[in-house]
Amino acid sequence: MALYLEHFGLREPPFRITPHTDFFFDGADRGTTLDALLYAIQHEEGIVKVVGEVGSGKTLLCRVLIERLPKHVETIYLANPSFTRDEILYAVAEEMKIEFSRERATIALRALQDRLIASYAEGRRTVILIDEAHAMPEETLEQVRLLSNLETSRHKLLQIVLFGQPELEEVLALPSLRQLKDRITHSFRMRPLSQEEAARYLSFRMRAAGYRGPDVFAPDAVARIARASGGLTRRINILADKALLAAFSEGAHGVTAREARAAVADSEFAPPWRARRPFAAYAAIGAAGIALGLGVAWYLQSGDNAPPRSASVPAPSASAPSSAAAAPVQGLPAAAAPAAPAAVTPQAAVVPAVIARPPPASQLRAAPPSTPATQLLKRDQLVRLAGYSAGRYPLLQARLEATRERLEIEPDTRYSLELYVTENTDPARMERFLIRARDRDLVPLDEVFLLPLESGGRYRIWALYGAYPDRSAARDAAQRLPKRYQDAFRLYPRSFAELRRVL
Repeated sequence: MALYLEHFGLREPPFRITPHTDFFFDGADRGTTLDALLYAIQHEEGIVKVVGEVGSGKTLLCRVLIERLPKHVETIYLANPSFTRDEILYAVAEEMKIEFSRERATIALRALQDRLIASYAEGRRTVILIDEAHAMPEETLEQVRLLSNLETSRHKLLQIVLFGQPELEEVLALPSLRQLKDRITHSFRMRPLSQEEAARYLSFRMRAAGYRGPDVFAPDAVARIARASGGLTRRINILADKALLAAFSEGAHGVTAREARAAVADSEFAPPWRARRPFAAYAAIGAAGIALGLGVAWYLQSGDNAPPRSASVPAPSASAPSSAAAAPVQGLPAAAAPAAPAAVTPQAAVVPAVIARPPPASQLRAAPPSTPATQLLKRDQLVRLAGYSAGRYPLLQARLEATRERLEIEPDTRYSLELYVTENTDPARMERFLIRARDRDLVPLDEVFLLPLESGGRYRIWALYGAYPDRSAARDAAQRLPKRYQDAFRLYPRSFAELRRVL
């Protein structure tokens, strides 16, 4: 037990590095990612990927996910990355208590499929959670793909979630694993915490451990801890624990820069991970944070002939059936204000299939701003915007041009409402999305903006709605939408300064 518990009025250590689910912090998109994972697993979304640096909280997220899944979902947790191709199959079968001969893997696979079919018929679902997936041999990951193929003519029998370090993306980029990569329907990132988020995290952990007084960590102490930790929660825990011990040894009831400095000096962390490789890009453009989420991806990926919905109506998933019977997901946590430029990350949205119409555009639009004398986009930003081609699709081209024009003239202090982010930027699918928005008159098409974000030669599209004089006006506009909209969307205000910054 920590020596300082009684000194600070704590009932248990607040900064253990073991994954204690009572200390799950739902800020910095953790809560949104959890909601998206719960939805994907319960709605037959195939393979889902969660990527994060060492110490970013992947294992804790996995444990909380297991706890919060409903009872009819059977979970299989695999933490051994050294499984061979056959061993992972046998491990899954053993977890499901299937008796089989180990002489032939095909027999085990057939027995597994039979059990999954029987379970599905009884209303049960099965999900495999694979930790440290980046360290798995290629042939084992190929077996994972084959497991994902277990299905009936209409339903997936097995859901798979891969948790891994950023190296997992490099592994999946190998030509030999392109079939597995193509089966990943949703991707999420555990991004580092910003300084403001680190402050909330420290306060949350202290109070979860029983503390009831004013915040213990002074702002300058938080700044040092956030900077030295690189925003990684495990490192924050280590530094915070050392800082509390230093304060206790001096009889102090608050942690200042002095104690934080001593904690940093007593730790031997490697250089910040962002300096290690090109993944700094996703910290700088947090739009990749919940990259696919559960927004419009269903309509963009639900089939060759499935037209996408309005930008104000993102939909559940890439492989969910396009039936109006899809159940809405209620109770998504309210969006928090962005903490810092490096922490800009769109939230995942989960939506019902039947959506009420929004109020008339006249209730939502703000008066157009006056055009400033100078354009606000730099040359390199214009080049990046022009790098995404709309091809021969007129609606897409028109919305891209309208987005560029708005970014060139809107003052920093004005806001738009973030809808979703998608990695599926195929122009034909984006065009179908806009056609549905226009033909169903779900939202005024001239208020839909599509912002392409480039990273490593690949694009993601950030969908936005409207333009408002300030954050308060944007929030008011979101609140005037029907309740079903408010339950389904992450209608999150983003300033135009922020939008230009992520470019």
